[in-house]
Amino acid sequence: MERLLEILKVIFLGIVEGITEWLPISSTGHMLLVDEFIKVKEDPAFMETFFIVIQLGAILAVVLLFWNRMFPFQFKSKEKPVIRKDVFSLWFKVVVACIPGAAITLLFDDFIEEHFHTPTVIAAALILYGLGFLFVEKWNKARAPRVSGLENVSYKDALLIGLFQVLSIIPGTSRSGSTILGGLILGVDRTTSADFTFFLAVPVMAGYSLLKLLKFGFDFTAFQLVLLLAGCLTAFLVSLVVIKLLLSYIKKRDFAVFGWYRIILGALVLGWFLLIK
Repeated sequence: MERLLEILKVIFLGIVEGITEWLPISSTGHMLLVDEFIKVKEDPAFMETFFIVIQLGAILAVVLLFWNRMFPFQFKSKEKPVIRKDVFSLWFKVVVACIPGAAITLLFDDFIEEHFHTPTVIAAALILYGLGFLFVEKWNKARAPRVSGLENVSYKDALLIGLFQVLSIIPGTSRSGSTILGGLILGVDRTTSADFTFFLAVPVMAGYSLLKLLKFGFDFTAFQLVLLLAGCLTAFLVSLVVIKLLLSYIKKRDFAVFGWYRIILGALVLGWFLLIK
């Protein structure tokens, strides 16, 4: 019965991951906060790995939904595969965007985890970037997008978006939030910023998950593997729905609602941990 309860807890965490990974509201921040209340009874080193590896489920959802746009080869019956140069070019830009984040993560990941994975830091990041979204969306009302369509994202744009993504190493910031916000500031339209974020998520999250697995040493118990599988599968299924809803939403509306959500949640977190707990 106790193990069933732990499985239900990680399924709930998987739901949180699937919803928050693609919305600009910080998935890691939400899961760390949720864990403050439900507390999965597992080794802290495993849970640290779990919070990252669970993102693999969300990655698979992106790959499935975007496969036709991501795969650089086109197969035709009885003919050699056609190389899609535009897709290869886009992946090269994604690689450029990955470089800043990869360097900072390798250098400072342990330091950040030790000193910044606290409710106060998460709350502050939620509020700060919530204000950022409100400011940028108001600013963008007075100007037209400079870049529309993934094919028009330049290598310079990709590198600058990658630099914005570095900010997401702080929990509560949001990987998708920092890249989308960076894109909006640079003049990339909402849909293109979101699409580039989906592409960028695949190597970034896969690489970070692999790094965590190597650090943990793949020394999982059978039950820990069950927890990982349950969390990843739940995140995958929920992400399939959330990605479609987000893409539909931003065609007609801006990101201001997420800015207000971040501010309200951040204030509630500060109130809970500083005044009540």
